[in-house]
Amino acid sequence: MKVLACDGIHEDGLALFREAGWDVVVSDPIKDPAALADALKGVDAILVRSATKVPAEALADAAQLRVIGRAGAGVDTIDVEAATERGIAVMNAPDGNTLAAAEHAISLLFALARHIPRADAGMKAGQWPKNGLTGFELEGKKLGVIGLGRIGGTVARKAQGIGMEVAAHDPFLPASAAGKGSVPLKTLEELLAWADIVTLHIPRTKETTNLLSEASMRSMKKGAYLINAARGGLVDEAALLALVEEGHIAGAALDTFVTEPLPADSPLRDNPKLILTPHLGASTSEAQQAVSTILARQIIDFVATGAVAGCVNLPPLTAEAAREVGPWMPLMSALGRLAARLVPAPTRLEITYAGRTEALDTRPLSRLLVAALLGTASGRVTPVNALQEAAARGLIVSETLGGNGDGFDRLLKLRVVGENRTREIEATLHRGPRVVRLDGVEIEFDPQAHVLLLRNEDRPGMIGVVGSTLGAAGVNIVNFALGAAGDGQARAAITVDRPVNDEQLAALRATPGILSLAQV
Repeated sequence: MKVLACDGIHEDGLALFREAGWDVVVSDPIKDPAALADALKGVDAILVRSATKVPAEALADAAQLRVIGRAGAGVDTIDVEAATERGIAVMNAPDGNTLAAAEHAISLLFALARHIPRADAGMKAGQWPKNGLTGFELEGKKLGVIGLGRIGGTVARKAQGIGMEVAAHDPFLPASAAGKGSVPLKTLEELLAWADIVTLHIPRTKETTNLLSEASMRSMKKGAYLINAARGGLVDEAALLALVEEGHIAGAALDTFVTEPLPADSPLRDNPKLILTPHLGASTSEAQQAVSTILARQIIDFVATGAVAGCVNLPPLTAEAAREVGPWMPLMSALGRLAARLVPAPTRLEITYAGRTEALDTRPLSRLLVAALLGTASGRVTPVNALQEAAARGLIVSETLGGNGDGFDRLLKLRVVGENRTREIEATLHRGPRVVRLDGVEIEFDPQAHVLLLRNEDRPGMIGVVGSTLGAAGVNIVNFALGAAGDGQARAAITVDRPVNDEQLAALRATPGILSLAQV
């Protein structure tokens, strides 16, 4: 077996590979996708930190690659979807650098409060730069934490320890979770208006890119401070610079950037009110040693026995159980994403495995379902920590085995409860992965496909109207499943050959007789 280790992976982890008989190749960061594709030929596993990105094009011909290992937590530099499509496991070590990242954010907090970098630079330039560097005390100040996961939670705890008042925003925690822990929850708007200092601890996804836009940063207190030691791209850098220069934001500390390394001519470098560090959040000797050894053990066990741990695209699984539960895995992920669309911020998930279940190890399946339900938007939740994350977020998960399969060998029943709605989904693998009932109405569709879920008035002509509208938009209907709800309404699941854009969805929603429409 051969492992390619990029980006300065700690020697302790590489030693474990050598002891297991692996061929270890060490490389500097490989930033060109074509060069990475060439380097991956004949490689079974690759280890990266943040410098080497792993896009889809680099994986296209990596026929031997079985594992991508991220020596750290964030996998936003890896195309996880492309890896999954190619049967490549993506593993990380999220717990290894939690303390290092949290402590760096706290260090930036102190540096902002007391102007430490500017004072140091002035002293080394032969000055006595006391004037203009009056700082402020942190005790009693209000810290707004965006993202209350492992790192954000640690930052919150440490900030409380120095006497700060702490509140948080986490879009994936239901409102009912507020007050259950020691950190109160607020909406993003409330948090930004409340906090003296805002610190970010969330992954970068399509939904969180430029989460702090010019408009949202203008809603912060005048004279507030900002810290981003999470991921580049969460903050609109140009807008931040403008707001700092005009004085609305008093200062900011950035450890991560949209482009890394930060270009030499970046205007961020010229503003004295900005503290910049070169992505040092996880750069402690303890963290690098921990993530390398954790990752090495996971990969060696995975290849040797089929056991899965620390994986972002597979549930924990023994080699013996893999053959039995394997066919269910794609369906569980699809159902989790479907449930997340139907019930945002759920508070209860009831899973029933009905019919013949005695030979089915449902534990990895339930974890995979919960991970997909919680992690659709953020990517922070994996099957490894899904149940713990559910408990932390106030989501109650229950599982029942056995019962009436209603004619199916195995029937999966989901009841998803939110604060304002409850939805029920029934699915099976009989004749392929498919939903067979939605909210008690018999309609069949493949949740892995592009599907429009429609609620409409049960009257003649509705199918024709919808079909004509989609046809005019150039969208082909693959399957149209319709069921009467018995209340003067009908439910439909329309499988289409490609996603429907926002303009086309708006046209459908405006059609008389259509009561609701969602794309899943």
